Amino acid sequence: MTGRPEILFPLFAGLETLEGVGPKTAKHLAQLDVEVPRDMLFLLPHGVIDRRRRETILGLTLPATATVEVTVGAHHPPRSRGGAYRIRVADAETEFDLIFFHARSNYLQQILPEGSRRLVSGKLEMYDGVANMPHPDHVLPLDQGDEIPDFEPVYPLTAGVTQRVMAKAAASALARAPLLPEWIDTGQRASKLWPDWLSALRQAHGPDGVDAVSPEDPARERLAYDELLAHQLTLALARMVERKRAGRPSHGDGHLRAKVLKSLPYKPTEAQTRAVGEIAADMGREDRMSRLLQGDVGAGKTLVAFLALLIAVEAGGQGVMMAPTEILARQHMEGLAPLAEAAGVTLEILTGRDKGADRAAKLARLAGGEIDILVGTHAVFQQDVHFADLRLAIVDEQHRFGVRQRLELGRKGRQADILVMTATPIPRSLSLAQYGDMDISVLDEKPPGRTPVKTTLSSTERLGEIVDHLDRATRDGRQAYWVCPLVEESEKSDLTAAEERFKHLRARLGEGRVGLVHGQMPPEQKDAAMAAFQRGETDVLVATTVIEVGVNVPNASIMVIERAEFFGLAQLHQLRGRVGRGEAASTCLMLYQAPLSEAGMKRLTLLRETEDGFRIAEADLEMRGAGDLIGTAQSGMPRFRIADLERQTALMAIAQSDARTLLAKDPSLESPRGQAARTLLWLMGQDEAIRLINVG
Repeated sequence: MTGRPEILFPLFAGLETLEGVGPKTAKHLAQLDVEVPRDMLFLLPHGVIDRRRRETILGLTLPATATVEVTVGAHHPPRSRGGAYRIRVADAETEFDLIFFHARSNYLQQILPEGSRRLVSGKLEMYDGVANMPHPDHVLPLDQGDEIPDFEPVYPLTAGVTQRVMAKAAASALARAPLLPEWIDTGQRASKLWPDWLSALRQAHGPDGVDAVSPEDPARERLAYDELLAHQLTLALARMVERKRAGRPSHGDGHLRAKVLKSLPYKPTEAQTRAVGEIAADMGREDRMSRLLQGDVGAGKTLVAFLALLIAVEAGGQGVMMAPTEILARQHMEGLAPLAEAAGVTLEILTGRDKGADRAAKLARLAGGEIDILVGTHAVFQQDVHFADLRLAIVDEQHRFGVRQRLELGRKGRQADILVMTATPIPRSLSLAQYGDMDISVLDEKPPGRTPVKTTLSSTERLGEIVDHLDRATRDGRQAYWVCPLVEESEKSDLTAAEERFKHLRARLGEGRVGLVHGQMPPEQKDAAMAAFQRGETDVLVATTVIEVGVNVPNASIMVIERAEFFGLAQLHQLRGRVGRGEAASTCLMLYQAPLSEAGMKRLTLLRETEDGFRIAEADLEMRGAGDLIGTAQSGMPRFRIADLERQTALMAIAQSDARTLLAKDPSLESPRGQAARTLLWLMGQDEAIRLINVG
């Protein structure tokens, strides 16, 4: 099956083929990401109005929505221009008023003639002791009453589109939804009491009660699962293609690792030992390793990474460790040098700075196998870089390494095992969504010797005192970061915030004591400012968030974060992790502008209470939702229309194991369920996955 199956054609036709959708409405619907009829099917109602018939409005607690049969009484046109037009109506037990503003009286006489019987439905309110129904949603002759459902779905709207248009378009899309073969495992469906795909859609768009819009509703849960399954199938296919490329087993005898462990002044944590064990087991297999090493700030990822690289060297091969920037590559180099010396292995660095004869000499040593471990930026991927025997590639996950880049790295590293490291603790549901193609090792303990960071909150009104305190502390030999927010996405304002603060601090603390780093600087200037701070030539470094990425200055023990309420929790936690790396007691001061919202206060207080990055990440997810948490499209994070990553973590885990099991049994998706799964991938627009099946 090379193209989209014919059964799905009607769902991918033009939007204007739907009833009531012209070119103008189609344009408005695009604002809701609705481009083809399929999107309309997946745009589910987010609310339900109870429009079941009542005999009377007596006994209702107002305001409330009511649907009731009435006899139309006297019309009372407005006394003055712009006043209300009232029509008295009577149900079985009481009277109330229908209210219309700016209405034409002849139109109202026509739809509500005095003495007639009508079915009205709308919101009732109390006004001056009388019940009123302003602008009823429905006014119908009794023989047309069936047009009002008992439970009316409420759709998300955008400018220029009404509920009525949405309901009509949804009904029209539903009418052409075909009955599709079942792709969910029968046992799974039975245990969850899920309906089939078409019934699930009909139930979701035609709710039979007010609870039908909750994510726990079986029809909704099934549709959410479809999305998660399609996503996990794509990741599982990527993983399968990845593993089909023959790996080679790397068994180390442990002699180099033993030397390093002996040289350490502390014992590794259990989490570190466990992670190294998982990596060693993976490297010893025929399949290629594709593993994520996830650790909190300061959990000791560097040691784990180095021990993994030593397995490659013990097995007679080489290892490479890639960082996104030159500063970070140099920092990895500094961090690994003493370990490499203890092990007695050759460590070298390669960045864009290496030129001419120098570079040629390094490349020759690398190709000749004289360099055991190479640290570098993506310069290590250039055409002329050849390894004698590359067995392990470690990627520092700061450069948002999506599935596609992981596949690319696989092509380059021939048979090398791959380990991706990330310093951002990610809640489990998101790590499954983002890294479902990989196996995951988690470092959830801190090694001994990390000094806890004292976190305090303060309002910007106390700026003067804070600068005085900073002046005293830096004269005593301490160093500080001062982070300014990106107020808006525009680069200009980010610049002014940082530059203004830089000028202000320079004026207060003196020339030469303050450095500045921001995103718009040329890399050389950025590196120079960073290096001066690392060498202790400047006391304070004013920066936008460019520093959250792994920079290590052990002497920096003060972190001031201005307008902390603008930052995400995970980001604040990362920034705080830049201090507390040396001997000195460290503080992180979060400055906020009063008055702070309740949610803002809750977030900042949580940071004051805990340094557990995983707890912070879970809380961040609950408070802000998945989209905000990982940043938008660039993070490789999928966008789901129905599935809710905050509340459906468990479903994501089931989808992952289900997808992997299905592919283990039927790698080319040829069985009846496999064919159905292909249809699901086409339905969900996962064309990339279809290509992977063909590659596989």
